Amino acid sequence: MLTVYDYPTARALDGSGLDILLVGDSVAQNELGLERTADLSLGMMLHHVRAVKRGVERTHILADLPFGSYGKPAEALTSALALMDAGANSVKLEGPRFEVVEHLVGAGVPVMGHVGLLPQTAKRTVRQGTKPESAARIEQQAIGLANSGCYAVVLEFMSHDTARSITDRVDVPTIGIGAGPGCDGQVLVISDMLGQHESVPSFVQKYASLYEVTVDAASRYREDVKQRRFPNG
Repeated sequence: MLTVYDYPTARALDGSGLDILLVGDSVAQNELGLERTADLSLGMMLHHVRAVKRGVERTHILADLPFGSYGKPAEALTSALALMDAGANSVKLEGPRFEVVEHLVGAGVPVMGHVGLLPQTAKRTVRQGTKPESAARIEQQAIGLANSGCYAVVLEFMSHDTARSITDRVDVPTIGIGAGPGCDGQVLVISDMLGQHESVPSFVQKYASLYEVTVDAASRYREDVKQRRFPNG
């Protein structure tokens, strides 16, 4: 699984054989320059889901429910149906929102859960589940989400041992990000994986360095224009 926020990237990723494309609320920082994922509105998310849908023919599209859009079951259903109408095949929410998950699944909305570090509400980026008490709490949250009907659970930035234990205990796939190799699958932010920023989180493996490529291409273009090498016809 990779995040995706725009039409051209969606077209490219749709042909790469990935299982899931996540229109994540990380679009807030990575595309819109906002400070936090919590600054993203449902309207903004709908805009990006529609753009991604236009570029996807084969791959499952998962969309984050933005912060503040799923406080109560009825509100969550309204938000989820709007995302699915825009092109999402399923939705993801953060935290042990068992009642909300049961309501959505009961209404026919596929839901992915998310435990560990919760970017929408986290005050600090601290590795989760490093102590027995917190590990047990996160594990129970994951089990509860699976029992409530989630078809998969994201495990974010947690002890690798905790993530492995959760993966062994829940009956649905786990998808890790900064949670080690013991999960069933992995997700990365596309902007990090492609190296579109000057720096990336420590757990990210960069498969390209597009920041440097972009700076170099723009600099060479500028010089070609100044030297009248472009346009040349």
